[in-house]
Amino acid sequence: MKIAIDAMGGDFAPAAPVGGALLAREKYADTEIVLVGREDAIRDALRAAGKTELPPGVSIRNATEVVEIADDPATAFKRKPDSSLTVGLNMVRDGEADGFVSAGSTGALLAGATLVVKRIRGLRRAALAPTIPTTAGRTVLLDCGANAECTVEYLLQFAYLGSYYASKVLGVARPRVGLLNIGAEEEKGDALRRETHQKLTEARERGDLNFVGNVEAKEALTGACDVLVADGFSGNVMLKTVEGAGKLMGGMLKQMLLKNAGTKLAALLLKGALSDFKKTLDPNQVGGTALLGISKPVVKAHGSSNELAFCNAVGQAIEVARSGIAEDIARDIDKMRLGRGESAT
Repeated sequence: MKIAIDAMGGDFAPAAPVGGALLAREKYADTEIVLVGREDAIRDALRAAGKTELPPGVSIRNATEVVEIADDPATAFKRKPDSSLTVGLNMVRDGEADGFVSAGSTGALLAGATLVVKRIRGLRRAALAPTIPTTAGRTVLLDCGANAECTVEYLLQFAYLGSYYASKVLGVARPRVGLLNIGAEEEKGDALRRETHQKLTEARERGDLNFVGNVEAKEALTGACDVLVADGFSGNVMLKTVEGAGKLMGGMLKQMLLKNAGTKLAALLLKGALSDFKKTLDPNQVGGTALLGISKPVVKAHGSSNELAFCNAVGQAIEVARSGIAEDIARDIDKMRLGRGESAT
């Protein structure tokens, strides 16, 4: 297994990607790591990490250009053919790497993955699919920002993508699929949600999906479903709300436990449990978001990823590569299309 990392992408590049590569090499000993980017900058980061030479299983692919946050996402990978992002995606396309991890521009990565690595034939759109914490574990949320405006067919396909991911990568038996909506009743929501509900119900009746109906955001966080389907606008709002709520609760809990000597003693006694709570809400523990629908593993790490996040993102790429999810989706693509003559709006 060989995973390429965009060493120039993210707020803390190249230090964080390089540090993450070193951690990943220790954690996943049977995986080779390729750091893609400006070789001099990567070697400087390695020296800063105490490595005078490349560790076994870690290599460098020089790429002289960097996709900056100000670059046009739709054309950046074309205008900068020797960027770390473009070179990394080309490696995956050409079979030189089994997966690619980047914390760079989401738009540029999505556009590049779609046009270089390619979507699975027959899929209308790729989707960003992070997992969000719930009282029952974690739920796959898709889309969370790649497709702000969606059609019924997009949402239908997201349901299948999420179900495959939950089953093949997360190990959930017959994942429960919910449709994010403003109420549980099937007549709730706008025309897009109502028509999508109908198509998902039909998929359930065929035995293709374990569709459990509309799910409100508050119910999703209590584990009402394993896969939550949304358009990119609504999904992104929910994701950012969950992240913000986590920070709010963490901050309020810290204030409460540091209030006086008694609460400080309680904090000491609860140290282990509080550490587990913090990890549950820490996005670095997840590492990144798989671009579902792309023909080979591409993982988007968040822009502020630290070393741990990059290491865990590599783990995600490995899991997706080993799962065979792309092959399963390609095999069953006909199930995910609207019938001829049906509306796609």
